[in-house]
Amino acid sequence: MKQDNFRSFNLADGVIGHIDRALNNIFCPQTAEREYPAVHEAADTLSADEKKQAAALMRVNHAGEMAAQALYHGQSLIARDKSLKDKLYQASVEESDHLNWCRKRLEELGEKPSVFDPLWYAGSFAIGITAGAFGDRWNLGFLSETEKQVVRHLDAHLQSLPTDDVRSRAVVAQMKIDEQGHADLADDLGAATLPAPVQSLMQVTSKVMTSLAAKI
Repeated sequence: MKQDNFRSFNLADGVIGHIDRALNNIFCPQTAEREYPAVHEAADTLSADEKKQAAALMRVNHAGEMAAQALYHGQSLIARDKSLKDKLYQASVEESDHLNWCRKRLEELGEKPSVFDPLWYAGSFAIGITAGAFGDRWNLGFLSETEKQVVRHLDAHLQSLPTDDVRSRAVVAQMKIDEQGHADLADDLGAATLPAPVQSLMQVTSKVMTSLAAKI
């Protein structure tokens, strides 16, 4: 009986911890572990239209990092291999830095994150759990494909940001380096190649999210 009570306590404690982590990520600014990439860049001299353009892209990036944080969270919970859990956790720390950098940049531009952030988090957490349920190779495969698509998005954003927006560029450039590193790590750990229909579905889902986040 005591052992059952102990297990129930640990389960309840774990659930509370996960809920606390989710709420903090969605609603509360956090302290990044690494230096803000734009800290040494010149102050903004952007026009109102340029700020609006930059904010739309950074809002999309923030939404993507919100989704990534939840995805890693869900995947790490269900991963079988402890070393994989540890690597996913470390990647989630870097994603948390990205989330906070994007939030800070939005504040500098006088804008707020997407109102749909709780939806992005909940949906991505569920996807992470589902991906992990198929086993670690497929878990890693989903992670690899996600990060590769993110890298392509960030490449496009670097092309689309206002020419003089050096602060946003500094943030996005560092994010791109980290995301490519996560994709390479997943491949090195034996990621499975996702079927083409799954990759296409991921692209469609991403397009819906980015379209909404850019505006709201």
